[in-house]
Amino acid sequence: MSRSARPRTASVQVWQGYLTNRGKRLRDGRFLVHGVRPITRALACDWPLETLVYRLGGPELSGWAREVLDTSRVPRVGLVPELMAELGDGVPELVAVAVSRPGELDDFAPGVPGGPPPVVLVADRPDSPDVLGALIRTADAFGAAGVVITGPGADHHDPRTVRASTGSLFAVPVFRAGGAAQVLAFAERQRRRGIPTRVLLPGATTGIPVDEYPFDQATVIVVGDERATWPGTDQLTIPGAADTIGAAATATITLYEIARQRSEDYRPHHTK
Repeated sequence: MSRSARPRTASVQVWQGYLTNRGKRLRDGRFLVHGVRPITRALACDWPLETLVYRLGGPELSGWAREVLDTSRVPRVGLVPELMAELGDGVPELVAVAVSRPGELDDFAPGVPGGPPPVVLVADRPDSPDVLGALIRTADAFGAAGVVITGPGADHHDPRTVRASTGSLFAVPVFRAGGAAQVLAFAERQRRRGIPTRVLLPGATTGIPVDEYPFDQATVIVVGDERATWPGTDQLTIPGAADTIGAAATATITLYEIARQRSEDYRPHHTK
């Protein structure tokens, strides 16, 4: 199905609201996707897309945009450049209206007893959409089973988060949790399923150096730019790093170390 829209319509006003209004995104269960890689990844992951909005007039659409429109079965709407400019930075040639996939952390159960130990990344109260997007991207790159966002911080459906994730939002499960108690309850459920699970707080000022910690069990990594105390967690330090290294760098270093230790040619240089 395809239709064109030259004047402003009610739909355009609704879509425009998804750019900056978190309440509208939550109420409608919809959000906007911009950029070549995020839209391509959404399609590749079979994420439910409600509409593809494309630019009418102006420069010819790129080969990528034309291929998406020609091969996708997603309904499409054409808008004049003045209206497309209201849906993103500049005049985007293509914007996707995506449907949110609600998921409950209480139903999340990655891994199986005796199988590869899953890793879950927790973004504790993130206040920056760009940082949150980078964390989701890092989790995806290192094969994390999921991402959990605690508190009322940045929205993972904010267009800035979606773009910063470069499409990883569509490839890794993302959940929201009220706080530490809900995450710790998730870890306990995993243990009851027969999957020993540690909850770790890297980036602390005191604790075990991250490259000396044995990541041989299922792991929940908690990162955040604001110092927080999580009961029942092991604190890890980043050797040689400043105290202000930040959540994204902390997550990258820790997830890399887990991947390194779990590689086939890893040989521990210490004994725990």
